[in-house]
Amino acid sequence: MRFADVSTRDGLGFLKAPIVSAQGAAQHRPILSAIGKLSMTLNVCICLKAPFTIVIVRKIVVATKVSARITPDKTLYLLSQQEVAHLVNKIDTEVYETFRRCTLAALNTGAETDSTEEVLEQYHDFTIDIIAQERGIQLQLDNAPVQAFVDGEIVYGIKEHLFSALRDIIYINNELKISRDIDFNSSHGITNAVFHIVRNAGVMKGKLDPNLIVCWGGHSIGEVEYDYSKETGYQMGLRGLDICTGCGPGAMKGPMKGATFGHAKQRQPGRYIGITEPGIIAAESPNPIVNKLVIMPDIEKRLEAFVRLSHGITVFPGGAGTAEEILYILGILLHPKNREVPFPLIFTGPKSAEEYFGQIHEFIGLTLGKSAQSRYQIITDDPELVARKMKQAMSDIKAFRRKTQDAYYFNWLLHIDFDLQQPFLPTHTNMASLNLHKGQEPHMLAASLRRAFSGIVDGNVKQNGIRAVAEKGPYEIDGDPSIIRPLEKLLQSFIAQHRMKIPTQEYVPCYRIVGA
Repeated sequence: MRFADVSTRDGLGFLKAPIVSAQGAAQHRPILSAIGKLSMTLNVCICLKAPFTIVIVRKIVVATKVSARITPDKTLYLLSQQEVAHLVNKIDTEVYETFRRCTLAALNTGAETDSTEEVLEQYHDFTIDIIAQERGIQLQLDNAPVQAFVDGEIVYGIKEHLFSALRDIIYINNELKISRDIDFNSSHGITNAVFHIVRNAGVMKGKLDPNLIVCWGGHSIGEVEYDYSKETGYQMGLRGLDICTGCGPGAMKGPMKGATFGHAKQRQPGRYIGITEPGIIAAESPNPIVNKLVIMPDIEKRLEAFVRLSHGITVFPGGAGTAEEILYILGILLHPKNREVPFPLIFTGPKSAEEYFGQIHEFIGLTLGKSAQSRYQIITDDPELVARKMKQAMSDIKAFRRKTQDAYYFNWLLHIDFDLQQPFLPTHTNMASLNLHKGQEPHMLAASLRRAFSGIVDGNVKQNGIRAVAEKGPYEIDGDPSIIRPLEKLLQSFIAQHRMKIPTQEYVPCYRIVGA
């Protein structure tokens, strides 16, 4: 009897299979009988092929979840006993559930889904516990995604993200609400809280000249748009500009990846800052290039952190989330108190994105007017020009900050209305009550439109929104036809271009336009 190697795919193993002829079948019947019994015992599959070739293949069960205990290297390594006690105390179950979800998102980097509901369901048995040590803490992970580990060791970047989540969600929560006198009911108090969170995360560099560019854009974009965002990031990196994004895939990853090459050529260390919030992080897990992860308490503080830290914003093609970000920054720049504040804002993409930005530009003109259109530039198919313009604008930013005695690392002077800072809860009642009517200042209308898109993002990818829409039906959006009709047209274009979600299945709208 001869034996042959049997190679298999899709997680199947390698076994020796006996090859016997028809004449030898009777001779080897005892062996074949034994193999048959073995197949039942070991759950193997026996295939008989002419001329009586017996192939035995046994499936190898590949682990998809692992358990491990993780020790921090830098972040939160030195803690007092009182600080450790605060962290280990699980009385505030809501805070700890938020922490669990955010750490799961960090561990699930690279997942091909943007549904928070799907991620949480797949890893419903994932747990994380904080273990008190004499000189600090450790994290005990159980049933964690296996892709976060290599040869049994957690990927270092993911490990950093885990302790960033701990720092921002639990440690900062205790600091701001217990140790510090932070007034979350005032505009200045909210801005002060944003400052404390980003300072504690170590993302601000006091001795650096202005050089941080925020890049917004969709997580669900095609290869051409992704490559364009990467080339733009490369050109920015060559010019010493650092990158800040929403930390996820697509247009959030592309500029960072490109910038790493530009910085490497110039032998410069780069900052690749990812700013997220608990409601979106599971749908947009941190990409592996992020070297500074910051988790803000909610979407409004996340958006404020973007504009306070940035020295300019570049917007790549995207969907509802990108439209929300555009309307947020326009709501700020259109405020009369910010009229003289220099703030470079560029919409850019490959030549194929001309139609997309044409639709955005038309929507802004029809709803907010020419004054809003004057606050940004549209540049297509020219990454180098985008990078040059951003680099040139840094001189104006530096001169203005020096003249007004504002910090280079945090834009204190930019006025943000308290109304824009208030968390918006996208319920069916709140979505139906949005003030989408004429007769109000453009910056106020921009704020209301921002909330409309925020609700759509909520219904698309966030757990609470997905459940609310499943139970009560789509969010209803109403208003003046002169506003609602352009809004509906823009949303339909997003759907047609597969920009609402990662196109793993047909998109079902989470909203319904009424009164158009």
